[in-house]
Amino acid sequence: MNLDKRFSDQELERIVDEAAIYMCACPGQVAVQLRALRELFRYQYRCELEPGQEAEVHRTIAEATRRAHEVMETCLENVLRMEGWDRVTLSMPEGLRRKRSALIERGEGV
Repeated sequence: MNLDKRFSDQELERIVDEAAIYMCACPGQVAVQLRALRELFRYQYRCELEPGQEAEVHRTIAEATRRAHEVMETCLENVLRMEGWDRVTLSMPEGLRRKRSALIERGEGV
């Protein structure tokens, strides 16, 4: 069983970094969850290969993780599109950056 990825690990890291710099937590949070799902999937795959392990249990967890990963990648694509992120550079749009800065300057936070 493989985990299809629309975002590379490096792209997820870029989203997390960009979101942190501009205090836009939502896309970054989704990217963090995708990274966690990938780690869970790898863990289950390794367990499944170990002799004496309950392979069916690990396959069940891995399959649920695969489905959750697919849903969350679609979510991230939709959020980036709705917010107007550049999908090639994974940069937050300038308008959203200015909006965040204005909120901070007024002391409203994000």
